[in-house]
Amino acid sequence: MSAPARPAQPAPQPPATPAVLLALEGVRKRYNIGLPNEAEVLHGLSFTIGRGEFAALIGPSGSGKSTLLNIVGLLEHMTAGSYRIDGVEMNGLDDATLTLRRRSTLGFVFQFHHLLPAFSALENVTLPALMREGRITPARRERARAVLAAVGLGDAMGKRPGELSGGMQQRVAIARALVLEPPLVLADEPTGNLDTGSADEVFALMRQMHAELKTSFLVVTHDPRLAARCDRVLELVDGRLVRDGATVPERREGREGLVGGS
Repeated sequence: MSAPARPAQPAPQPPATPAVLLALEGVRKRYNIGLPNEAEVLHGLSFTIGRGEFAALIGPSGSGKSTLLNIVGLLEHMTAGSYRIDGVEMNGLDDATLTLRRRSTLGFVFQFHHLLPAFSALENVTLPALMREGRITPARRERARAVLAAVGLGDAMGKRPGELSGGMQQRVAIARALVLEPPLVLADEPTGNLDTGSADEVFALMRQMHAELKTSFLVVTHDPRLAARCDRVLELVDGRLVRDGATVPERREGREGLVGGS
């Protein structure tokens, strides 16, 4: 008697592709147009960033990373090409409209934290709400407190930047970038001004916040260790995208679970 036929197994499904948050197509940037020293620094860049991605942007000095980040951050206009956020074209919009889009979509973390020295950590973190909405409601203040606690600064909310270590100041900057829960955070060398231990902890914190809030991150870094711990690497050389690919999963493991302050 023949064995009963086994039920057909469902075919394995490929991993879901994240919804596209931003898309660049053929982006070019020229400076000094029409002058003898006219120069093109970005040469037709095309890539997308999906919702919930954690990507690194790497490349040597002068490769165009800062220019590209300024364009993605709506701080600088492209010369040619298309840049869409959630399917909406950014090229050609006036500065007032771009400012509103920047406030609603983007958070920024810089190498130098740019905290206001006369303000407490809590006051610095509430600034994005004040700029976007013109006031700080009790709910916004409580949200700022919650984010500061999440980054390990629950006991330092009343301290001014000068009373905090470099790593703690950068944690405040991360909290400020995340307080309004933007879809995308742009981080420009966020660990470049820190020692190795503090850099590891700040990077681990960003990965933790990424996992908890599902916020996309695009991180500019010169540190190959940190780039290898991102999910994807975009590499620029002389204004051209020469690499766009996933990193090796094993290299992403490390100190992402760290939470303590430095």
